[in-house]
Amino acid sequence: MAAEVSGSEVGAEGQEPLLSAGEAEEEESRDVVETQEHYKSRWRSIWIMYLTMFLSSVGFSIVIMSVWPYLQKIDPTADASFLGWIIASYSIGQMVASPLFGLWSNYRPRREPLVISTAISVAANCLYAYVHVPHSHNKYYMLTARALVGFGAGNVAVVRSYIAGATSLTERTSAMANTSACQAVGFILGPVFQTCFTLIGEKGITWKLIHLQLNMYTAPVLFGALLGVINIILIFAILREHRVDDMGRQCNSINFEGEESGVLDQDAEGNVDRVAVVAINFLFFVILFVFAVFETIATPLTMDMYSWTRKEAVFYNGIILSVVGIESVIVFMVVKTLSKKTGERAILHGGLLIVLVGFFILLPWGKKLPNIQWQEIKNNSIPRTTASEMLMPFWSLQAMQLPSNHTVEPVGCPVTQSWCLNTPMIYLAQYISSDILIGLGYPVCNVMSYTLYSKILGPKPQGVYMGWLTASGSGARILGPVFVSQIYTHLGPRWAFSLICGVVVLSLLLLEIVYKRLIAFSVRYGRMQEESC
Repeated sequence: MAAEVSGSEVGAEGQEPLLSAGEAEEEESRDVVETQEHYKSRWRSIWIMYLTMFLSSVGFSIVIMSVWPYLQKIDPTADASFLGWIIASYSIGQMVASPLFGLWSNYRPRREPLVISTAISVAANCLYAYVHVPHSHNKYYMLTARALVGFGAGNVAVVRSYIAGATSLTERTSAMANTSACQAVGFILGPVFQTCFTLIGEKGITWKLIHLQLNMYTAPVLFGALLGVINIILIFAILREHRVDDMGRQCNSINFEGEESGVLDQDAEGNVDRVAVVAINFLFFVILFVFAVFETIATPLTMDMYSWTRKEAVFYNGIILSVVGIESVIVFMVVKTLSKKTGERAILHGGLLIVLVGFFILLPWGKKLPNIQWQEIKNNSIPRTTASEMLMPFWSLQAMQLPSNHTVEPVGCPVTQSWCLNTPMIYLAQYISSDILIGLGYPVCNVMSYTLYSKILGPKPQGVYMGWLTASGSGARILGPVFVSQIYTHLGPRWAFSLICGVVVLSLLLLEIVYKRLIAFSVRYGRMQEESC
């Protein structure tokens, strides 16, 4: 009997080494450790993270093309320089919040920062819909609303951290690709939603009882608020804490006090390749920077080059971006399969090359000049640029120069932009071709950056690191419009797009330098073979 007990004890003890004996045994042990119910619950929670990521992205882009005319409508005292602050406030809020929410998620259940951040976004969207109500200082209410929406969007760091901790190394490429797909599609489809709501018109419907104006400016944010409420309900109903290590073995969640994981190496954080981490942060900054330039320059570029009105620019660019959104969905499907054959680093390299070609195509060629907006000469004094105007966004000069007695919106390239007189126009075929290429390259780079970053960091909680990566992307979204305001408005598209091409070339050189260091933590320390990740 004693022998039987002893034998059973040996058998029980003998099962322990199976968890780290080898890849085949590890995979077999995973089948024992993770039940089917646990597996389903884990992936249901990950799908909630996908939804949260999508909504955070939509919150930024759903008003990007309409914020200026809405600001002019609610507060005539607002000038174009203040518009720059409103656009930047979203990214400033996200940049501040991302490391904070990431740190919070490292030590507490992730449901807490997710619910709080989403609730902040819902409240901020409702505030945006009511910024017309106060009798004065409306522009400051809009500034506050956009900053709070950005602060709530800091939860993307929590989303990335959760997915990194709830997936094995072999699952992570696909999971991160899906997450990046939701984020990128959110950025792209936000203006599409805005385009659909333009059918309501500027006047729309008014409910005097609750002082609500439902029009093309407020309907998108109210729609976003509704989605946020649904997201909170789903987080409470479905989201559960899950954690697995790089091999896919179930671990105790570090987000519950008093629990420790015996599987994870708690000293792994000190062994992270800092050079690779900094390199990915820089590359991600560049990727978000060039996309911010691309997204925000669409409206003024098409108004200058093709004599579109503001409404036409919003509508037509929305249609173009909807097509790009469909293209991006196809790209994400292909990338997940292609990465298994070529690896994330090669795909990232290819994505940057595509973005480079996309901006190179936008360079003006030929001799034909854009139509000039000569009305400015007839109705205004000699144009001059003050020090304060140097900080205004790209649409500043043409927006400020509109005379009050105009009944028809002037179109064309404003003569106040001196480059309009000597810079060849960018043909519509160039613009559409560039849209297609950048819409192809951006999602590829976005997916691969996050995937590589997550794998480089290893098994430690990644909340703070993901917070810094999100902050770098937010910084890019702040500097992108500033870059455009300085270069495009005063020097023209030739200088703007040439400098963008130069930045992308530098990124490609950096990628070549650190190429061999961009490998998974487990591969770097010989715990897994590179082809398996």
